[in-house]
Amino acid sequence: MRCTMLSAGLAVALAVLPAAAQAPPPRPSHGSSAPVGTGAATRATQAARAVDANGRVLARAATAREEGDLEAAIELYRQAVKASPRLTEAWWYLGTSLYELERWADARSAFDRVVRLDKSNGAALAFRGLCTFKQGQYPEALDDLMQAKALGVSGNAEIGSVARFHAGLAMTRLGKFELALNTIGEFALEGNDSPQIIEALGVAALRMPLLPSEVSADKREMVLMAGRGSYFMAMRLAPAARTAFEELVLRYPDVPNVHYAFGVFLMSDDPDRALKEFERELAIQPAHATSHIQMAFEYIKRGDHAAARPHAERAVALAPTDFIAHRLVGQIQLEAGEVPAAIASLQQSQYLEPNSPTVYFTLAKAYARAGREADAEKARLEFTRLDRLARLQRNGVTAVGGVTP
Repeated sequence: MRCTMLSAGLAVALAVLPAAAQAPPPRPSHGSSAPVGTGAATRATQAARAVDANGRVLARAATAREEGDLEAAIELYRQAVKASPRLTEAWWYLGTSLYELERWADARSAFDRVVRLDKSNGAALAFRGLCTFKQGQYPEALDDLMQAKALGVSGNAEIGSVARFHAGLAMTRLGKFELALNTIGEFALEGNDSPQIIEALGVAALRMPLLPSEVSADKREMVLMAGRGSYFMAMRLAPAARTAFEELVLRYPDVPNVHYAFGVFLMSDDPDRALKEFERELAIQPAHATSHIQMAFEYIKRGDHAAARPHAERAVALAPTDFIAHRLVGQIQLEAGEVPAAIASLQQSQYLEPNSPTVYFTLAKAYARAGREADAEKARLEFTRLDRLARLQRNGVTAVGGVTP
């Protein structure tokens, strides 16, 4: 398979048939005692012959595919699905054959038909997402790849890994860096330290909205250094991670997001040093909203809401669509007794990210403080639901400083 992280061709992938792959319809029984009219008998005979003919087409297609004649296989599978549009197996093999030839649009259409026939088919969703990824349509690809991850790809862990890895790449490409670090960091927790994983971690850690293949040659060493630090961080190897990040900031002290990456690592063990690294990042990038968010988070954790406030408010001004910034402002306002303002800020955070359990947790507190018990109870119930869902989906993701997705 011409796909990042797959070690062989499609041999493994093709071993996985869609769960809803349909066997040919049963032949009509001619032993029935019920009378059958001449027209009905003729139609039954024609149907049986059509089934036999399509079966022969499928057999020829399978032979062509196994012999590596994918063009012939594709033509035969097209004949099969034209004759039997609901034949999931033929659509599946048509898609995988087209995928092997890197005909992404046609392969995507074939997998789309598999998904329509079986909406719970994780493998087909994974392949459709990979085709969409190859076409550069990253938001749509991410939707499919994450849905495939949620459904699972029974019988083939390798396809699931490929889908998960490309989901992380799509997250980075779309600027969802924390989510990308969590997703790609899962591979580190599994002990995967391949150059592809290290490079992908480095791109996300340095907040570069690029695919690893889009990183220029002169930045590759820096990316690998950041990736190694992130890998050690994911593995909870703090001394090795600290050494890697210290080398990174020493070598590239003026490059954007280098100090930020080091600061994120330091948040758990050396928060005072982390704050200094965020300040250095702001000296390089005064409009770096995420540094303000991290600093606000740390001061809130210390109970110093006065120190946190200017950073949270600055983050909102710099990144008005960042739900975390609005949530932090709401927390600070609530602690200051500014309940109506806190509710407004938290509702804006909820609007920007309706699936964040933390927002509902804080919003429930604000509603309760305002005496709006019915609203508070609704927020508590939604927090419970989303928190349970988040814990199920996380399944061992790495922590990313104070900011959680």
